[in-house]
Amino acid sequence: MLNRLYANHLKRFFDFCCAALAIVCLSPLLVALTLLGAVKMKGNPFFTQPRPGLNEKIFRLVKFRTMTNEKDASGNLLPDDKRLNAYGKFLRSTSLDELPELFNILKGDMAVIGPRPQLVRDMVFMTPEQRKRHTVRQGLSGLAQINGRNAVTWEAKIGYDLEYIRKITLLGDIRIILATLGKVFKRDGITEEGCDTATDLGDYLLESGKITREQYDQGQAEAKQLIASRLR
Repeated sequence: MLNRLYANHLKRFFDFCCAALAIVCLSPLLVALTLLGAVKMKGNPFFTQPRPGLNEKIFRLVKFRTMTNEKDASGNLLPDDKRLNAYGKFLRSTSLDELPELFNILKGDMAVIGPRPQLVRDMVFMTPEQRKRHTVRQGLSGLAQINGRNAVTWEAKIGYDLEYIRKITLLGDIRIILATLGKVFKRDGITEEGCDTATDLGDYLLESGKITREQYDQGQAEAKQLIASRLR
């Protein structure tokens, strides 16, 4: 009874209070990173991206920018590893790039704890069972993040998400918050070994032979259509 009361009614209040308190306490850091980011990224220090949230409603997630907008002679963006500079690597390794998501939490797009909001192009490759992870607000951190973050397989990551939504409790959320802080201080599990960024689910499924090129292309097209239709 108490767990359902928390999950269905009190969790949103808890999230709002935590985010508001964090923004007030971290406001000097947020201002400093905004100014420093404008210099290091030579422009807008923020990065926004469409992500599927509660009930697959697409919202704009905001983070501190970690990659520049450098382009080649043809006007195409350079590969991620070329645009991820030392400052961006520092932000990622300390998870400071995630701090602007506190405003997503205030707005109600996200929760403090929940499944991490993945890309729309990841969601379209999930099974119907896996997409149940979107039946709750997506979180700043979650069960998957304290059990390996980007260093675990996609199957394990989504498995942790589904495990979390089956039993949401205040005590469980507090434990994940404390474990997350420990992970952040240790800079543990930020990216996959040998990668600057995590592999998309579609790319992973294609490379492992679990989907065909045709299915991959169809999924990418579906993701683009979803973003175009839901962000009008």
